[in-house]
Amino acid sequence: MAKLSLLCCFVVLAAFGFVNGYAKKEEIGFYELKKGDISVNFTNWGATIVSLHLPDKNGKLADVVLGYDSIKEYQTDSSYIGAMVGRVANRIGGAQFTLNGTHYKIVANEGNNTLHGGSRGFSDVVWKVKAHKNEGHAPHIVFCYLSPDGDQGFPGDLFVTVSYTLLGNNQLSVTMKAKALNKPTPVNLAQHTYWNLGGHNSGDILSNEVQIFGSHITVVDSHLIPTGKFASVKGTPYDFLKPYTVGSRIKKLPTGYDINYVIDGGVGHKMKPTAVVHEKKSGRVLELSTNAPGVQFYTGNFLKDVKGKGGFVYQSHAALCLETQAFPDSVNHPNFPSTIVSPGKPYKHYMLFKFSTKPSSD
Repeated sequence: MAKLSLLCCFVVLAAFGFVNGYAKKEEIGFYELKKGDISVNFTNWGATIVSLHLPDKNGKLADVVLGYDSIKEYQTDSSYIGAMVGRVANRIGGAQFTLNGTHYKIVANEGNNTLHGGSRGFSDVVWKVKAHKNEGHAPHIVFCYLSPDGDQGFPGDLFVTVSYTLLGNNQLSVTMKAKALNKPTPVNLAQHTYWNLGGHNSGDILSNEVQIFGSHITVVDSHLIPTGKFASVKGTPYDFLKPYTVGSRIKKLPTGYDINYVIDGGVGHKMKPTAVVHEKKSGRVLELSTNAPGVQFYTGNFLKDVKGKGGFVYQSHAALCLETQAFPDSVNHPNFPSTIVSPGKPYKHYMLFKFSTKPSSD
């Protein structure tokens, strides 16, 4: 019976185009979704958002995400631009953890720590395009990937799907799901788009006004690994409970923002307001909500001389990231919400972006 079940599992995965964890004969290409004023382009290398065009307050279109012109540039990218990251996004201290009495040593790719899944995480693999429909009331694309047992040191086979859907009222929905097929394993997926609402080639985001609905952050050490403690943002440069420009207090930090916020509204699975970004010159507004407990706010601190789309060169603070997620290094902190996914207990992570414009108040 066990052999029959294993055979059936293999047949199902082969039907999806997967053998030994990789997309079988899967072409790498670009794909588009368009609805109303929004158009979004993707590549199945890393299930990546390549471009996102939005109108400004005067109706002028601009591409508001950082990216590259070619697949080759995405394959050599080291900044996770636009990609889906995992199996575990963010950092795992010491590149190790213990699960059900077994100690796992995983791939270290940031000093002694693991960042965004290891040296070949989900951002650096070919995803299969399971569905693509660029018409109707909800244009969508679905990517899927099988991460094999032992991938970057993580236990168990993990089947992952990521769906991007354009909805009415200028909304983009992102749905991340994962199923552990045979062993419990940590899972924390994140969408790593770099946003510049003025346009990807408009310069820095220091004048962008940001509001983050998080009263606390997860305290980190000098290597950005959580200590397990929480701290209030009040009276600190991390306080975005009311809207502030990114640049208003950034000089009080060593390099810029790179911290996980505990989203107000509880740890439950309901959707909750997460952040609002307003770029005053263009009038563009991004509103983000999620069911995840945290959001990593990152201001592109380590971008330097990155040649992007159209030959434009991205520098530090050329964009900001809002990566909804579980808390970093959760697998080593029992007081953090668990990131362990087991067979029969799937992972579900939702993001909803709403785009709009508002006139200048000047």
